[in-house]
Amino acid sequence: MFPILELRDVSVEFPTRRGTLKALNEVSFSISAGEVVGVVGESGAGKSLTGAAIIGLLEPPGRISNGEVLLSGRRIDNLSDDQMRLIRGREIGAIFQDPLTSLNPLYTVGHQLTETIVTHLPMTWSQARNRAIELLESTGIPAARERIDHYPHQFSGGMRQRVVIALALAAEPKLIVADEPTTALDVSIQAQIIDLLKKLCREQGAAVMLITHDMGVIAETADRMVVMYAGRVVEIGNVRDVIHAPSHPYTVGLMGSIPSVHQHVERLVQIDGSMPRLNAIPPGCAFNPRCPKVMPQCKVDRPLLHQVGATSAACWLQKDQERV
Repeated sequence: MFPILELRDVSVEFPTRRGTLKALNEVSFSISAGEVVGVVGESGAGKSLTGAAIIGLLEPPGRISNGEVLLSGRRIDNLSDDQMRLIRGREIGAIFQDPLTSLNPLYTVGHQLTETIVTHLPMTWSQARNRAIELLESTGIPAARERIDHYPHQFSGGMRQRVVIALALAAEPKLIVADEPTTALDVSIQAQIIDLLKKLCREQGAAVMLITHDMGVIAETADRMVVMYAGRVVEIGNVRDVIHAPSHPYTVGLMGSIPSVHQHVERLVQIDGSMPRLNAIPPGCAFNPRCPKVMPQCKVDRPLLHQVGATSAACWLQKDQERV
């Protein structure tokens, strides 16, 4: 059985006057049907870029320079813009951080939903409108039959995000790429959106890629977690294993920076330094200038992902411990 989404050694490059910048470096992971995989890391880690590469929305002159993106076993990274346009919406749904960027202010939400459904599914306009009402109801919008004829500006931020989720689900896609879907929302609304995503994933069997920097959202929503740093995957594992027993020093730092309600600590862990610029990524392990446990090998050779206990990590420290 194929996973719904599979990335195999995907690299993304941006040609510039001063040379080519590698923004993603051999990123590999997969997502199965009904599974939520969280992708985390600091700003600049490559999370959103990975999502853009999957749905074919890389900003020119960015391009996938290496590797493959497979959707249900079919390669999609080498398709034309027209071919990808047919896949977006029908097979891949996208939810972005700011719902206003996904909604046209000149049309009612009903028109936008109905048009999307008619474009991708064999339905009449009347049938599609009824389905649009059902979608709005399923995403928790009250009085959906009346509100379907409202414009985006007539909805609150949380309600607009629900409309965007309904839009992403309109054609029953196999994969949903959700890029920071709860960042701009109040905490209480965040919890509702998280519950909604989990419910829809469970009921429709869709695979969900959840991109966020919010570890609370990941802990509540995701089944597995992909930790990224400087365009590379540094750790992958089940959410519980990565949170409670991280293997990579970067993941240890991320988890240590989260306050806990169960234990009192004087100070949270701080990761010194900052994410390297694309034109200044160090050789070896990209995290080595900030790592408290750096070794000579870390500055020369790039570690690959390998199994460390319950997770997979790209770290020479763990590799050495494995040998002992």
